[in-house]
Amino acid sequence: MTERAWWKEAVVYQIYPRSFNDSDGDGVGDIPGIVEKLDYVDELGVDAVWLSPVYESPQHDNGYDVSDYRSIHSEYGTMDDWESLLAGLHDRDIRLVMDMVANHTSSEHEWFRRSRTDPDGEYGDYYVWREGDADEPPNNWKSFFGGSAWTYDEEREAWYLSLFDTTQPDLNWRNPDVRAEMHEVMNWWLDKGIDGFRLDVLNLISKPEGLPDGDPSRDLVGSEHFVDGPRIHEYLAEMHDAVFAGRDIVTVGEMPELTLDSAREYTGEDGPLDLVFPFEHVQVDFGPNGRWDVGEWTLPELKSVLDTWQRGLDDEWWTTLFFENHDQPRSVSRFGDDERYRYESATALATALLTLRGTPFVYQGQELGMTNTTFESLDDVADIDTVRNVRELIADGVYGGYGEVRGVVEARSRDNARTPMQWTDGRHAGFTDGDPWLPVNDDYEAVNAARERERTPSVLSYYRTLIGVRGDSEPLRYGSYELRYPDDEQLYVYERRLDGERVVVVLNLSGEPRTADVTPVGPSAALLLGNYESVPEAPGEPFDLRPYEARLYAESG
Repeated sequence: MTERAWWKEAVVYQIYPRSFNDSDGDGVGDIPGIVEKLDYVDELGVDAVWLSPVYESPQHDNGYDVSDYRSIHSEYGTMDDWESLLAGLHDRDIRLVMDMVANHTSSEHEWFRRSRTDPDGEYGDYYVWREGDADEPPNNWKSFFGGSAWTYDEEREAWYLSLFDTTQPDLNWRNPDVRAEMHEVMNWWLDKGIDGFRLDVLNLISKPEGLPDGDPSRDLVGSEHFVDGPRIHEYLAEMHDAVFAGRDIVTVGEMPELTLDSAREYTGEDGPLDLVFPFEHVQVDFGPNGRWDVGEWTLPELKSVLDTWQRGLDDEWWTTLFFENHDQPRSVSRFGDDERYRYESATALATALLTLRGTPFVYQGQELGMTNTTFESLDDVADIDTVRNVRELIADGVYGGYGEVRGVVEARSRDNARTPMQWTDGRHAGFTDGDPWLPVNDDYEAVNAARERERTPSVLSYYRTLIGVRGDSEPLRYGSYELRYPDDEQLYVYERRLDGERVVVVLNLSGEPRTADVTPVGPSAALLLGNYESVPEAPGEPFDLRPYEARLYAESG
């Protein structure tokens, strides 16, 4: 029997503050804007909010480049605003999970300023520095954002490691003072009353002492050395004991290149974390050249990956469920049909998200069926990850120019998830009275929260209903999982069972109708929910499923 915990039963809603709601007309979302929309979040029925970084930052990577962990970025508001947000959430019985960036800081952080100017001082060893020829990096490691992972600093006359942007130097976790500083920061926020952390790229914090070259044939050169590094489990055990132990919180690790075996080591009764994010299911559409290539995907392949994690993290562990976040494109554009069957495919995907075994994470706008956007040129892209990687791909001759890579950019860019939240069909979708920092998606007049409230049926109303169904169903929260018809090209069918009760989830994840002989649905099954109107209570065998139709049937005994 699975041990119960609040975070296993929760539905988590991610807010990306820069794009959620702007209260002061400067075009940038802010904390008072979030407070204005707390009733909306509450009405959705979620149990916790994951708040992307609001710390002081020069915003080169939209807050994931922290210059002061104990201050609020001025564009987002003040610490008093943050206190109001925390109180407003807790008044509504919604918990707050903060995003913590532990692998790197901003190059404008005081620690880095002092590290570069005084190599022999207190902060000289806070980052990963190496001396050497200014024209030859210390090794061949590559950055996640493209190019070398090393940046030469003229002031210190040495190289520093930056696995992401050049403005995001990696902290040296081999230094015990760095670890103590980060533990102190996390305890400081927990003492303010938050309910846990989402920990950014956490399995990158340990690097080998010798910094050896990586295999040049790998997609990300050097990752075999800095992913799940040699002392990662030591560091996380220490973090657990110094910060997490004895607190009723949730800890969620973002883990690039995570494997099932690694997930079992990081979580569970003996692991330092509660949850980790697996990424294999959002890589099924990668092409032969990896992330910056778009390939074909099949439903059996997607089901196989999800099934591996559902069965692999059984009663002894727990998993996360997501199709979207601030780094992923919109799921209805990726795995559904964002034109002809936007409502149907968005709600079918919602059904999988909220009925599989694990803790679901819903990203802002997902509950509206928001879609990917378009970029006429690379100049229209704000995301530094996209810009740096695409420029390198063009320079290396992989693509002949933006015209050749545009389709990949529009399928992959993180800006797809970062376009402003679409509240109304008014100017700038009701996000701001000013000029938004990123243009609103062109479809905002048809896809917005106000219209979703009026529409019957709607993606928003379906999410609200489905979250309620999940909260009332013991099999959907804690039941076992069994996949049916793994090789079917259209159907995704599985059972959730607990104490003599079962829920059968039947999904047609295709744009074509399907007559289905679903043997787990017996004659006594009762319809719990469907995303089409006029769904028969007793389905009969076989029964007809319309494009992207979703049904939940419950049965006792």
